[in-house]
This record gives sequence, C-alpha cells and structure tokens, in this order.
Amino acid sequence: MSETLKLAAELREKAGKGASRAVRRTGRVPAVIYGAGQTATPIHVEEKILVRQLSTGHFMNSVVEIEVDGQTIRTLPRDVQFHVVTDRPIHVDFLRLAGNAVITVAVPVHFIDEDKSPGMKRGGTLNVVRHEIQVDCRPDAIPDQIDVSLAGRDIGDSIHISAVTLPDGVEPHIHDRDFTIATVVAPSALKSETGEAAAEA
Repeated sequence: MSETLKLAAELREKAGKGASRAVRRTGRVPAVIYGAGQTATPIHVEEKILVRQLSTGHFMNSVVEIEVDGQTIRTLPRDVQFHVVTDRPIHVDFLRLAGNAVITVAVPVHFIDEDKSPGMKRGGTLNVVRHEIQVDCRPDAIPDQIDVSLAGRDIGDSIHISAVTLPDGVEPHIHDRDFTIATVVAPSALKSETGEAAAEA
C-alpha cells in the first residue's frame, strides 16, 4: 500500500493572485483543501518539502496528512499546477477524506514476467496502452502499483483488465468494458519477413 505522507501547512489569510505571488516569494506554495461537504480551507506549504514529496513518484496516489492550525486533516492530492517556464509547483489542490469513503485514484502499472512471455522472447515489443489504471478503493487500500503479468503472452496478444488480479478491496473504476492495458506487437523485422512471405505467396 502507498505510504502516508505528512505535510505541515499554515492557513492562508488572503486569496487572489497578488497574495499568492507574495506567498511564493517566501518559498511557500499556495494550496487548498476542499471536499467532504466542508468549506474550502486555503493554506500554504513549504516548497522544498512539497518538491521532495513530488519526487517520490507516488505523491498523487498517496494519502497526505496535512497538519494545520492544530489539527491533522487526511487528504488526497488531486491537482498540482506547475510554472510553465521554471516547472516549479505553484498551486496544489487537496481533497479532504471523510472516514473510509471509497475514492477514485490513478495507480501506475508495472509489468512483470517478461522472461515468461513467448512473444517477448521472440523479439516482440510491449505496446503500453495505459500506463495508469483508475481504481476505486478506500484510502487505506491504495496500492503502490498494479502488477500485470506477461506470462504466456505471445505476439498479437492483448492484455485486458479482466486478466489482471487486483488487490483485495480494489476495483477498476471503468466497469462497462473490458479495456486493453497493453499488447505484444511484432518487431519490425518480423513484420517485414511476414509481409515478404505474403507477397511471394
């Protein structure tokens, strides 16, 4: 399961672009906590700590406990805006979590058992259709990644969500179709040989 991150914050007294710029000049990043039927809470957090958490690679699917004004608020990051030139974070949206309510989160896909795939052994290439899968689960059940096995997969095979074993308590957000996650495609050399053979025939 994804680890719980902790982030200290301070309340933001003023809103607006001017106030946000002033906050950023002090090395802080404006943010807001919303949801769970409560009034939005404007805050700001230390940029260095935020950047460190962003660099973990799983910030967006981790529960973040924000300590502000003497209380701890459990949240899930929903959006991070970056400066178009410097790529520094300039604003963060956090969704307030209520109890163990089911949430939707995007979890990265990790492919395993490549050595057990006949198609990959023959030089096939993995064409990844979805690098992340949206799933529904409780905040305490968010997986770090979803393992997708390539065992037995040959050239031309497609891997659908129905073939993936998800952790307990985790369901795909899309229920109405058996969507494709990846396909094993032929290498260009093999395609050329197949094409030439068909032409000769």
